[in-house]
Amino acid sequence: MGDEYFTSYSDLDVHRLMLTDEPRMKSYKNAIDSNKDIFQNKVVMDVGSGTGVLAIMCAQAGAKKVYAVEASDIAKLSEKLVKENNVSDIVQVFNTRVEDLDLPDNQKVDIIVSEWMGFYLLHEGMLDSVLVARDKFLKLGGRMFPEIAALYASPCSLPDLYKFWTDVSGINLSVFGNELRKSKSNQPDVALVNAEDLLSEPVCVFELNLRTLQTEELNKFSCSRVVCANKDGLYQGLCIWFTCTFPSPIITDQLVLSTAPFSQPTHWKQTVIVLPDEYAVEEREPLAWEINLTRSDENPRHYNIQLTMLDPEKVAHAVPCNCYMTKCIVSRTFLECEGEPGDIIDMT
Repeated sequence: MGDEYFTSYSDLDVHRLMLTDEPRMKSYKNAIDSNKDIFQNKVVMDVGSGTGVLAIMCAQAGAKKVYAVEASDIAKLSEKLVKENNVSDIVQVFNTRVEDLDLPDNQKVDIIVSEWMGFYLLHEGMLDSVLVARDKFLKLGGRMFPEIAALYASPCSLPDLYKFWTDVSGINLSVFGNELRKSKSNQPDVALVNAEDLLSEPVCVFELNLRTLQTEELNKFSCSRVVCANKDGLYQGLCIWFTCTFPSPIITDQLVLSTAPFSQPTHWKQTVIVLPDEYAVEEREPLAWEINLTRSDENPRHYNIQLTMLDPEKVAHAVPCNCYMTKCIVSRTFLECEGEPGDIIDMT
C-alpha cells in the first residue's frame, strides 16, 4: 500500500500539475521569502520534498542547511535540480521515508517545511509523516510551514450535475444524471465550484494547529453545523475546501494558501459531497448537517466521508443567527434592543 503511494509520486505528470499550480507555488514562495529572517542560517527539513522546489526556496532564503526528504524515485531528479540551481552545498536529498531517516549526530532542525495537503486536506495521509518529523527532528520552539490548517464547508448548487443532463444535444439524459448523482453521493467528487453557487457563508469544520496536533487526533473528525441560506437556490451538495496559514512576520498580515471557490483555482479544486436529491431553499432558511471524516481501515491514507442531514430545530444555532426560525428572530431582537456582547440566551 505504501509502495503504491510513493510509486505514484514518481510520475512526472503528478509533479507537473503541482509545479504549474500558481497559487500553491506563490504561497510557499511568499511565505518563505517573507520570513527570510527566520530562515537565515537555520537548518531546515522539507518533508515529502518531491522535486525539491521548496528545499531550493529555503536555500535561496538563506538557510545554511536543508534536508530534503523524499521516498519516491523523483528524489533522483531532485538532486539534479538542486545542482542545477547551485544549492547542492546547502541542500542534501535523502531518498527515504522520513520515518526511517536518521540525521548525523542526532541533529535537530529549526524549521520544517512541507506541502502535505491532499484533497479535502487529509487525503493521502501525509500529515502523519510531517508529525513524525516534527516529534523526531524539530527543535523545541522550532517553526512549522504551514503551521495552521483548516477545513471549511458550505451548502452549494451543482448545476453541472443536475441541470446539464436535462438537455444534451437535444436529448434528455436525466435518468443518466440521476444514476451519476447516486454514485457520487457515496464517493465525494473533486470539482471546481463557482463561488456564486455557494448557498451560505462558509463555516469552519475543524482547525489543526501543527505545532501541537497529535497523530491519534487525525483518525476521526465529526462536526454538526447549522447555516443560514444567504439566497434562494437549489441545495444539491456540500462543498468543502481548506486553507493553510504560514507564520507571518507581521501579526496583522496573514500568509494564507486558500483553495476556496472564491480564491484562484488550484489543483486541489474543491471536494463536493453530492446529495442524491436536490432541495429548493429560501433565503434565510436554516440548513443543518453533520459531517464525519473517518480514517479508512483498509487504507489509512484515505478517509470515509459521511454527510447526514439534520433537523435545524435540534441543532444549536449561532448567536446571533440570521435564519427565519422564531427563536432566532427573538434572539436577534433581544440583542438589538437590550443585549450586550457575550450575553447567553436560553431559547429552550
